[in-house]
Amino acid sequence: MSEIEVNSAGWIGRDLHLELSGTGSRRAVLIRAIREAIRTGRLAPDTPLPPYRSLAVDLGIARNTVADAYAELVAEGWLTARQGSGTRVARRAEPLAAPRRRARTGLPARPAGATHNLRQGQPDAASFPRTAWAASARRALNAAPNEAFGPGDPQGRPELRLALTDYLARVRGVRTHPDRIVICSGFAHALRLLFAGVLRGPAAVESYGLAFHRSILAAASIRTLPLGIDEHGADTDALAALPSARVAVLTPAHQFPTGGPLSPERRLAVLDWARARGGLVLEDDYDGEFRYDRRPVGAVQGMDPDRVVYVGSVSKSLSPAIRLGWMVLPEHLVDDVLAVKGVREAWAGVTDQLTLADFIEGGHYDRHIRRMRRRYRDRRDHLLAALAEHAPHVVATGIAAGLHAVLRLPAGSEPATVEAAARQGLTLDGLADFRHPDATGPAPDGLVVGYATPPDHSYPAAVDALCRSLRAAAQK
Repeated sequence: MSEIEVNSAGWIGRDLHLELSGTGSRRAVLIRAIREAIRTGRLAPDTPLPPYRSLAVDLGIARNTVADAYAELVAEGWLTARQGSGTRVARRAEPLAAPRRRARTGLPARPAGATHNLRQGQPDAASFPRTAWAASARRALNAAPNEAFGPGDPQGRPELRLALTDYLARVRGVRTHPDRIVICSGFAHALRLLFAGVLRGPAAVESYGLAFHRSILAAASIRTLPLGIDEHGADTDALAALPSARVAVLTPAHQFPTGGPLSPERRLAVLDWARARGGLVLEDDYDGEFRYDRRPVGAVQGMDPDRVVYVGSVSKSLSPAIRLGWMVLPEHLVDDVLAVKGVREAWAGVTDQLTLADFIEGGHYDRHIRRMRRRYRDRRDHLLAALAEHAPHVVATGIAAGLHAVLRLPAGSEPATVEAAARQGLTLDGLADFRHPDATGPAPDGLVVGYATPPDHSYPAAVDALCRSLRAAAQK
C-alpha cells in the first residue's frame, strides 16, 4: 500500500490525505480511497474537496481521471457538486459510529441521570469573557517580542509577573517583586513543585479541605496533620502541639469548604509560630476575589512576605481551562523552586501568559471580577430565599464570600440527603467528603452546594430540585 499526502496549498490552501492501494486503474483506486475516507469519518459530511485540477497535480495523474472519479462519486451520492461551492462530501453520507470511549479515571464523574450540577469549585463556564479575552490575545501576540516564542522561561513571562505584582498589591495587599513570582498551572501544581524537595514535612493542614490536595502531599511522602476548624478559621493555637510541623497550609481569606476568614488574632498567631519555628505558611488564596457581605480581607502574605508562600490562580475567577497560577515566594525559595521546574517551562503556555498580562493591565480582569461578583451574589441570594421558603430547617453558612454555601443538616441526615439529591438529578457533595481522615472532634452533617456552576437558564431549576431533596430527606 502506498500513501500519498496531497497538498493543495498552492491552489486552495487545503491538505488531503488519501491511501491509494490495491489493483485497477488509477481512477478506480482513487474512487476507492475517497469512499474509504468518507466511510471511516476522516472526511466528514460537507467537507470541501480540492478542485480536481489541483488534486491531479498533487497525485501526478491526468485531470480527466480525477474529474471522472469526482463525477462518479457525485452520481453515487458520495459527493455533491454545486456551482460556486465546489465539490463536497454529501451530508447524507454517514461515517461509521465512533468507538465508545473508556471511562477516564481521576476525574469527577457525573452520575448517570444527573441533570443539575451543584458541585463546588467551578465557575459558570458560559460567563467566560470570550470577546475581551480574544482581543487581549490579539494585542498581546502583536506586541510580544520575538524571543517570547522560543523556549519558555520556567519563572514565567516577565509581562505577566509584572502585571501580577501590581494587581496583587492593589487588590490583595500582597508585597512582592516580579523576581519573586513563579508562574505555575494552579494550586495543585504549586503543591507538587513546593513539596518536591523544597519544603519538608510533616505539614499542618485544615481538618476540612480537598482530599485531592492531601493526596498530592501523600504522594510526596508528606504526612498531613489536621488543625481543627471553627467560625474563626483554622485553630492556629494547635500548631504548638505539632512539634514536627514546619509548614502550615491554610485558606485564610475564605476557609474551604466551611467558609469564613481566618481571624486577625489567628493570622498574627500563625506568623508568630512560623517565625519561632523557622517555618512557613502556605497561603491558598481560594476565591479571595468573591466577597459579598464583608469588607475585603487582605492576604496574610502582606504581613510577612518572608514567612508566607502565596498561591493564586484564575481557576475560579476566569476558568480552570486556562491553566495559569502563580506562587509569590520568599526570596530564598525562588531558586529552589526554579530548580525543581527545570530549565524550560513545561506547563504554562506562553500565549496564555501574554494574554492574561494584557487582560489584567487593560482593566478587563477587574471588570470581569466585578461583573461575576454581582452575578454570583444574585445566585447566592436566590438560593437563600428558596431555602427560607421551602426548607427553613436548613441553615446556610459560609455565605459572605466564595462560590458555594454549606447547608448544615440535622445530625445523621447527610447520607440520606445526598441520596435524595441524586434522585432529583442533582450532583453535589456532602461535607463529610472533605474531612481529613485523622480529624478529631465533632463531624457536623452538611451539603456543600456550589451556586456558580450552572448556567443562568438552568440555575432556578437546580435550586428547586435541591429544595425538593431537602424536604424529602426531612420527611424520612
